[in-house]
Amino acid sequence: MNSVAIVILNWNGRKYLEQFLPYVITHSQNAEIVIADNNSTDDSLSFLRLHYPSLRVIRISKNEGYSKGYNIALKQIEAEYYVLLNSDIEVTENWIEPVIAFMRANPDVAACQPKILSYHNRNAFEYAGACGGFIDYLGYPFCRGRIFNTLENDCGQYDKCLQIFWATGACMFVRAAAFHEVNGFDDDYFAHMEEIDLCWRLQHRGYKIFCIPQSRIYHIGGGTLNKLSPQKTYLNFRNSLYALYKNIESRYLFVIIFLRLCLDGVAGIKFLFTDSYKHSFAVVRAHLSFYRNVRKLHKQRVELKKKKKSCSLGLFQGSIVFHYFILGKKKYSDIFKNRS
Repeated sequence: MNSVAIVILNWNGRKYLEQFLPYVITHSQNAEIVIADNNSTDDSLSFLRLHYPSLRVIRISKNEGYSKGYNIALKQIEAEYYVLLNSDIEVTENWIEPVIAFMRANPDVAACQPKILSYHNRNAFEYAGACGGFIDYLGYPFCRGRIFNTLENDCGQYDKCLQIFWATGACMFVRAAAFHEVNGFDDDYFAHMEEIDLCWRLQHRGYKIFCIPQSRIYHIGGGTLNKLSPQKTYLNFRNSLYALYKNIESRYLFVIIFLRLCLDGVAGIKFLFTDSYKHSFAVVRAHLSFYRNVRKLHKQRVELKKKKKSCSLGLFQGSIVFHYFILGKKKYSDIFKNRS
């Protein structure tokens, strides 16, 4: 059994494999590299056969998305640690070692992420994870280095290893035994927010999540669904409600869900008045999907509660929406002065 398996989930990402796979191979000498292909319709597979015939490729019969695609692939890979890596990432020298060393020294840590910088603006944090993820009590995610669409420059201000709430799915180091203990990602998510749900469930079992900034990578972002996609809007709003309902530990669950639905409504109206009616409709679709599936989500919530070993740490009890839009606090360090 390999100690570390780097697993790249690919869907029509031939150009990214050509551009970034050489970096992965050069800087990952002691790890197995596996490409899990989500039934690509481009020439990804022929490219791999021609240029990287020795790499293991797992072929998935249809595009199952991020969640189920990884679940299918990881059941077929034996390793102590998985590194789930987006295809549009440039890794750097020594990107694996500090994270794995930290996880070996801390067996209660189930998942980690590196510092994630922008490929196109290499001094700035990248949207998908920045320097470690958090979430507020209404289910809004934010990061050290990124709150909503405000991205900070990296000046070393967040170079401290820190316990976080969620590690990004763009580059997630996860202990294989812990991943399978919680049955992996939720297949229903397809893509977006599934890593937050996974990290939340891992914390319910008593595990911790960390960011290790001594590992650094560069991410393009938006390789499959760009930020202008109404489908991405739909998945983000829907999956956020799913994760919140399933996982939040509060006697005020229905009050919290009601407040979140109201704020989503405000976002939907804003979309409508900015000529983004497709995104407005995506919010409506997300809410309808939530209502249709609330019974299933409640059953999952009950099952999670039965298996819970500890309370989640790091859930921000304030409102990141209030701090950002009302108080004008655009940086993580403005809100958490002693937790950088």
